[in-house]
Amino acid sequence: MAENKEQRIVGKRRGNVFGFWFFRIIARFLGLRVAYSFLYLICLHYVLFDRQATNGALAYIKRRFPGKNFFVARLHVFRLFVSQGKQLIDRYAAISGNAVLDVKRLGKEQLAELLRQRKEGLILLTAHVGNWQIALTVLKDLNRKVHVVMRPEDNPAVEGSLNISRQDDFIRVISPEKALDSVIQIMHAIKEGDIVAVMGDRKYSADALAVDFLGDKAFFPYGGFLIAAAAGCPVVVVLTSRLGYKKYLVNVHNVFNPRYQNASRKQEELRGFVQEFAVVLEKYTQEYPYQFFLFSDIWKK
Repeated sequence: MAENKEQRIVGKRRGNVFGFWFFRIIARFLGLRVAYSFLYLICLHYVLFDRQATNGALAYIKRRFPGKNFFVARLHVFRLFVSQGKQLIDRYAAISGNAVLDVKRLGKEQLAELLRQRKEGLILLTAHVGNWQIALTVLKDLNRKVHVVMRPEDNPAVEGSLNISRQDDFIRVISPEKALDSVIQIMHAIKEGDIVAVMGDRKYSADALAVDFLGDKAFFPYGGFLIAAAAGCPVVVVLTSRLGYKKYLVNVHNVFNPRYQNASRKQEELRGFVQEFAVVLEKYTQEYPYQFFLFSDIWKK
C-alpha cells in the first residue's frame, strides 16, 4: 500500500492542465523541435525539486550506471526525464494529427500468424519502456479487439491529454483495482479471441516474484503469466523504442507458452518465465538506457 500511495503522489505531481496546453500549442504552431527545447528547463526543475520522481528514477539509474557520483547520477536522471518528455510530445502530436511518426514494426507477421492459428486470444506483455502506447499500433489491423489492463488515471490532466481509450475504438480498458472482476474480464476476452495487453514491470500492490535484474534482486508481477497458464494461451512480449526524430520501432521480442510441468512447483515455474522477461528488459536497457520509464524502486520488497 505504501508503494501504491507513493505512485499516486508522483503521478499527481508530474503534469498539469496548463503544461499539456502549453506543449500542445507549441508543438502545433512551432513544431516538435521547438517544443522539445522547453523540456530541458522543466526536467531540470523535476530533478532539483521533485524528490520522489528523482528517487524513483535513481533506483534504476544507480543499477544501470553503477559507481557514479551524486551529480553524474542526477545527470543521467535528467537525460531520462528529457527522453520521456520527448516521447510524450511525440505521442500527443501523433494523436492530434500534427505529426506523422515513422513506425517500423518487427515481428508483426509472426504475431498475425499466431493469431490466425488460434480461435482464442492471447496476452500481450509490455512495460514502461519507450512510448508503450505506440506499441499498440502494431495491433490495429489484426482484426482483434484489444483490452488494456491499466489503473484509472490519477491525474486528470494526463487523462484528458493522453487517454488511449479515447483515440482508438478498438481499444478497451480493464481496471485491475477489483482483482476478481478484472480476472473474469481478462479470461472472457481471451476466450472471445481478443488481445489483452498487460504491464509486466511495475507491481503496485500485486503479488510479485524476485528475479535477477541489473545485478540485483528485483520484484516483478507475474499475473500475465499466471493467467496465460490458466487460459492456455501464449504471452507475446512487445516493446517499443524511439530511434530518432519522429522514428520509432515496435518489436515483438519473445513468445512464451506458460505451462506447468510440475503442479507442486507452479510458483518456481512462473518465476522462470518472469526471469526470462527480466532478461529481455535488461537487454533493452543496454541498448536504450534512457527509455526505461518505470520510476519505481522494484528492487525494494
